[in-house]
Amino acid sequence: MNTGNLHDKRKIYEKSQLIETEIRENPIEQFRNWFLEAEENPQVSEANAMAISTVEDDGCPRTRMVLLKAYNWEGFIFYTNYDSRKGKSLEKTHTACLHFFWPSLERQIIIKASVERIAENLSDGYFHSRPKGSQLGAVVSPQSREIPDRHFLENKLKDLETEFENKEIPRPENWGGYIAKPYEIEFWQGRPNRLHDRILYTLTDDFDWKISRLAP
Repeated sequence: MNTGNLHDKRKIYEKSQLIETEIRENPIEQFRNWFLEAEENPQVSEANAMAISTVEDDGCPRTRMVLLKAYNWEGFIFYTNYDSRKGKSLEKTHTACLHFFWPSLERQIIIKASVERIAENLSDGYFHSRPKGSQLGAVVSPQSREIPDRHFLENKLKDLETEFENKEIPRPENWGGYIAKPYEIEFWQGRPNRLHDRILYTLTDDFDWKISRLAP
């Protein structure tokens, strides 16, 4: 029986480097540079796909993939159902860890952040910019709750398609955006011999960024 021994699966990392003389002083600028490179790389299918980890009541982290929808000097914005498992964890702890991984670039970014809801008008604006099917999906899905079967969602969607055929769909009160405001951002670049580059930005008490190098 094959037990899944992966000891011989190895890759040599040698596409780039990350050294102090070439990085930006502000991590958001460094993120922008890397993100634009990921967007322009044809081997990266969704540069804005990120994992978000939250801590649940049992103390165990839970990780899932979401899409980054905006970023600015304050932080990173994504949208979800406030009553979902991630939403409930965020409302309780107000913290999360975001993770971007771009294998074709041999890069990853790890972001520890405080999290809060964005203004309702911003959530309204984004909700109404989405395709109608996505708007209806947000209304239909009782995210993270147990449902009887797939037909439950499909039947509910058909009913709402009829109800809102020529009408604007109101944003559900339990659906909207969060902004993750970083206090620690690590940039990881794969290097040969597993001596990877790890540059850590840490927010100081005077709202400046301390830059340090971590051992791989």
